[in-house]
Amino acid sequence: MKTIISDETDKKLNKLLDWIIYIAGYTLTLYLVDVIFNAFEVDHILYYFWASIIIYILNKTIKKIVFKLTLPITGLTFGLFYFVVDFLMLKIVDYILGHHFDIYGIWWGIFIAFSISVIHFILEEVILKPLMRKVN
Repeated sequence: MKTIISDETDKKLNKLLDWIIYIAGYTLTLYLVDVIFNAFEVDHILYYFWASIIIYILNKTIKKIVFKLTLPITGLTFGLFYFVVDFLMLKIVDYILGHHFDIYGIWWGIFIAFSISVIHFILEEVILKPLMRKVN
């Protein structure tokens, strides 16, 4: 029988690095969306960071539950309802951060959620995953 000893410190460091890269990627994504769209506004660079942390927490907790509850309608719409779930997460961030993070209009909000998903997907596939493969 072969025993593999794993170092807990390396695992924690990798998780911390993954979290930092994720937050930086989401902060950059929110900044790009703010520059591109007039229907999305963030007051200060600090609020991009706070919004990224809140989105990270929401994605790890509430979004999983909401996604499972809306899975039938997401399947019926061939995945298009998923952007409504993303929009709901952005509206929760909008509510938490108040007037420092604003999304104007439902349709613009859904389009912004779609844009954030696309930009974040590109950042994850081009930067995050190759970087994490090098670290591991």
